[in-house]
Formats: sequence, C-alpha cells, structure tokens
Amino acid sequence: MKLYNFAPAANALRVEMFLNEKNIQLETVQVNVREDEIFKEPYNTMNPFNCVPFLELDDGTVISETISICRYLESIYPTPSLFGENSKNEAIIDMWNRRIELDGFLPLLHSVRNKTSFFAGKVVPGTRNKMKQSPELVIRGIEMFKILLNRINPHLEHNQFISGEKFSIADITGHFMLHLSKILKIDLKKEYVNVFRWQMELEKRTSNPINNLM
Repeated sequence: MKLYNFAPAANALRVEMFLNEKNIQLETVQVNVREDEIFKEPYNTMNPFNCVPFLELDDGTVISETISICRYLESIYPTPSLFGENSKNEAIIDMWNRRIELDGFLPLLHSVRNKTSFFAGKVVPGTRNKMKQSPELVIRGIEMFKILLNRINPHLEHNQFISGEKFSIADITGHFMLHLSKILKIDLKKEYVNVFRWQMELEKRTSNPINNLM
C-alpha cells in the first residue's frame, strides 16, 4: 500500500494522526498541492477529485476520503480500535464523528478557505477556478461551529472524549476542527471550558502530527 498525502492539509493530518495512534507504517508520497502537483499525472488519473489524502492498494485500487481510508486500515489493523469494539460503540462513535464533521469541521474548513488569501481561486477543495471568496460563508461557518459548541460543551463536562471515555476517530476529527478554530482565532477558553479542556488534551497526545509541523 502507498499513501499519497500533503502534510499541511487538514484531512491529510487526520489520516496521519490515525496512523500514529495505531502505529501503522505506510510508504508515503508527498504530493505538493500548493504547486498544483495534484492536477498532474499520474495523480489526476488516480484521484480525479484532486484532493489528498488517497490510498493506493497493492492491486492498484485507489481509496480516497479520510474516513474511508481510515475504515479500510482499521479492518486490516483492528487494534487499538478507533471505530468501536462492538455494534453499540461503532454506532455511537460514528454518530459523534458525523456530528463533528458535518456541524463543525466542514463549516470551519470552508470558513478558512473563504477567508485566507492563500485559497483565493481555490475555495472549493480540488479545484482551481474564478469562484470568489465569500465573507458570508466565513460568518456562516463560524456560527454553525458555535451552535455545535453549545451542544457539546455540556456533554464534555461528563465525558473525557467526545464519544465517551475512550479516544476514537471522532476525537481525531474533533482535534482538527478545533485546529481550524485556532486559525480563525476563535476563543474557546472562557465560554466553552469543557471544549477547551478537550482541545488541550488532544493537542498533548503524542500522535498529534501538528507538533511535527512547528
């Protein structure tokens, strides 16, 4: 297997943290997305959605999308489990991962892409076009994130991690959601003390690949 990645990208870092947690060693190819390498061959044919990460299997099959890659790897390397050890745990972790991804991670991702000058001309992942950045989408993403914060802050008062007392894939998604909130300079410490505690705990994990970027 071979993983195609670009270290600074949020979704690439999600997979890297997953690999670190499970101590999985994969051959990795860094595709320079900033230099538009992702649109060149053989990468364009391998993944016509032009995003990282994507995983090439030994038979040539290509799997893209962060969670799809992690699910596949979990099936091969089942311990430690990050998707749940039984049907109930799996459903709860999946529920929280979807909530975090849909209501927090993705809205903030689009806020960053619509605010940061680097993403001018590439506000939609995997594209290069003349679509303009939208200040309204920046605001909307932050507002959606704060709705989520108001829902998870009480939950985290009684739970060490987002899906309970055990670290899971949902916490990895949450970690990079919170990382995006730092890029947008959203202060959590005063109003969302339980979320802030969770954030600090996730940042200290040895699997956190952001530590290697600093």
